[in-house]
Amino acid sequence: MTTGDQHGLVIVGASLAGLRAAQTLRERGFTGAVTLVGDEPHMPYDRPPLSKRVLTDADRPPGVELPVPDGLEARWLLGRAAVGLDPAARTVTLSDGTRLPYDGLLIATGSAARGWPATQPPPPAGVVTLRSRDDALALRAGLDSAERLVVIGAGFLGGEIAAGARERGLDVTLVEAAAQPLERAIGTTAGTYVAALHRQAGIDLRTGTSVEGFVAGPDGRLTGVRLSDGSTVTADLAVLALGGVPATGWLAGSGVAHDGGVHCDPCLRALRADGSVVPGVVAAGDVARVPQPLADGEPLALGHWTNAVEQGVAAADTLLAERGHGGTPTPFTAVPSFWSDLHGAKIRSVGLPSASDEARIVEYDLPGRRLEVGYHRAGRLVGALTVGRTGRLASYRRALEEGLAPATTAEAPAAV
Repeated sequence: MTTGDQHGLVIVGASLAGLRAAQTLRERGFTGAVTLVGDEPHMPYDRPPLSKRVLTDADRPPGVELPVPDGLEARWLLGRAAVGLDPAARTVTLSDGTRLPYDGLLIATGSAARGWPATQPPPPAGVVTLRSRDDALALRAGLDSAERLVVIGAGFLGGEIAAGARERGLDVTLVEAAAQPLERAIGTTAGTYVAALHRQAGIDLRTGTSVEGFVAGPDGRLTGVRLSDGSTVTADLAVLALGGVPATGWLAGSGVAHDGGVHCDPCLRALRADGSVVPGVVAAGDVARVPQPLADGEPLALGHWTNAVEQGVAAADTLLAERGHGGTPTPFTAVPSFWSDLHGAKIRSVGLPSASDEARIVEYDLPGRRLEVGYHRAGRLVGALTVGRTGRLASYRRALEEGLAPATTAEAPAAV
């Protein structure tokens, strides 16, 4: 496929979504210029291992680089962050002053780790976040010398960090403001199951509790974490795992980012605040808020690996269709999925458990490390989660794709 585009296609975000988009462009026969911009100096790498194998492998950190196929023929502008976007002129400004023109633009800048509130005194040395590869290597080095770790936030990231540190033999306290870990993502009952996994592993899990501040020694390094219940937990290392913030600061003044991300239409085309399409601009991955059919069309950002892959592909197809190199853009309707490994338990999910108003427990077997939950919204299946029952997810996925209820199980589900 040839192209008449003068400037080619630009992908801001040398990430999983960005790389998958570039691969898709070439696989579809696009021969024009493809440029990938990344604020880190590294080639694209995989993020899930950062809170797992990178922290726990005994010998040395495993490689996390994503394979870049031969023949991609992309221009890589790494270690240069995007700092501005002018949609009218169709240019992206980089941190070194470069003005990069484009015919089509994919925004795949992901999210940044949410830090300690700026309204509070800054935390002392020894309080860190985990988002990048360099963050993971620094945390690994910190774990090598630490004895007592506090993880603030028991979401997916915080739970995995706590589990990895406990595997390495550290004393671990996991602090969560909600009543149960992962409560917003998977509900109360499944959250209770995860809480039990943490406690069985020897983690001191404090739920319904928040962090009010930190204690530092004479050298300015962390010695303790003050909690809202009045207690202070001794620690020589703490990790803020408070979720992510869409990386949209560079879009200020462009009219593209608003209300917590880049809002998109069902075809991943970026929208202004008034709902109009920004010509030539699409988004994918953590930064994109996309209408979710399982949530009645509510625009959501899903920070999961499979979502980044699938949206990267779909966004590339929309860019090509908009440039006349394919059919008409098609809505993105892939069924979301995610996974997490905690203390040897394989947690797997399809759909959107967080969009449900009812959880139906099919199996709850903590000693046997088995769990199966179906999630419903106004009586309609919208998600499922299993532990130790991965094979059962295929029928749930088919039901979600077909809009049908899952096959009847031998054990009648109970509403929770």
